[in-house]
Amino acid sequence: MPKNILRAVALAAALLPAIRAVAEPFTLDQAVDLAVQRSQMARAARAGAMSAAEMARASGQQPDPMLTVGIDNLPVTGSGRFSTNAEDMTMKRIGIAQEWVSADKRSAREAVSSAMHRRETVMEGVAAADARMQTAMAYIEAYYAGEALKLTALNEKHAREELETGKGRLATLSGNSAEVLGLTSAVGAAEDESADTRQQQAAAVAGLSRWTGEPAEELAAPNVAIAPTSDAFVAAHPLVVAKQRDIDVARQEVEVARLSRKPNWSYEVSYGQRVGRPDLMSFGVSIPLPVAPAARQDRETAAKLALVEKAEADAEEARRAAAGEYAALSSDARRLQERVERFQTAVLEPLKQRTAATLAAYRSNQASLVMVFEARHAEVEAQRKVLNLKRDLAKTQAQLVFKPMSQGAAQ
Repeated sequence: MPKNILRAVALAAALLPAIRAVAEPFTLDQAVDLAVQRSQMARAARAGAMSAAEMARASGQQPDPMLTVGIDNLPVTGSGRFSTNAEDMTMKRIGIAQEWVSADKRSAREAVSSAMHRRETVMEGVAAADARMQTAMAYIEAYYAGEALKLTALNEKHAREELETGKGRLATLSGNSAEVLGLTSAVGAAEDESADTRQQQAAAVAGLSRWTGEPAEELAAPNVAIAPTSDAFVAAHPLVVAKQRDIDVARQEVEVARLSRKPNWSYEVSYGQRVGRPDLMSFGVSIPLPVAPAARQDRETAAKLALVEKAEADAEEARRAAAGEYAALSSDARRLQERVERFQTAVLEPLKQRTAATLAAYRSNQASLVMVFEARHAEVEAQRKVLNLKRDLAKTQAQLVFKPMSQGAAQ
């Protein structure tokens, strides 16, 4: 293949992503995916889950043995003080001791660590859900800020057109200076409004870039998925899922507390060396004596049981709060949808008809340019009102969709 063709193919392959990026606007799904990938909170939660997993593996092991080294019966007075050869009873000793934890205790501790690992794993899903929701809100804000800028630019365009027409009429003596001055003021107000909206749009785009890490040149209309049912929303609510994992940890800790009534035995074996005398070997067992279990071990178990009750109460309160949140968001979504439809029908449509009628009257010299601008301005303002309602509706729907954790993360 000729080198020129190879160069052309390589250049086309290099430019393909850029061409695609220009041709296709940035979507809500892309923004959400990027935000989850870049989320440092999710990264921290993953590290916490890895830490808990390692702790779970270690908690099922026996404690490390202890090496003991010493000198027994060393004289401290007399002519042979501090000498290891002066007395027959003096003995150099080396030994090893091991605390023995029963299998059921080790299993219980491992179960606690495993429950903690599951809780930390859930926190990764919580962080991802928060990143998804915050990104969705920022995306919606940036998109509708861009749409608002289009409307203010349209209003500014109308004002400039009316002003130019007014100046032309004034030059032909068919207009008046008051009309031109009024339109000049309208142009200035429209320019200031555009500048303010442009500033708001820049701030909204910067807020979105904070999550995605990429500048958003063009945004597609946010396509929010269908909201889940109330039961699904509550079951996957981050706070509810996290509180349920707290219950699991608390219940496993109760089992550890119950098993603490069974003391751990310790075994020790040592070898003693004496000068000029037979060496000795010792073997011993240490057994803790729970002399007052009702005052200690039982109290610890009762404390853990109380923590289970607390965790269950917190989880129930979280479920109620999530159910209330769903009801409020669903109600807001219905109300906003009704307001959008009502405003479009009862306000925006008559204003469009008014603009058409005013333009017709102007062409027949029955209306002034100021009246035309006022009609157009009122129509644009109504469109901005509809836009704000749609933005609020999209944000409410996004909270219903993105607030819950994904199905896999919630399990």
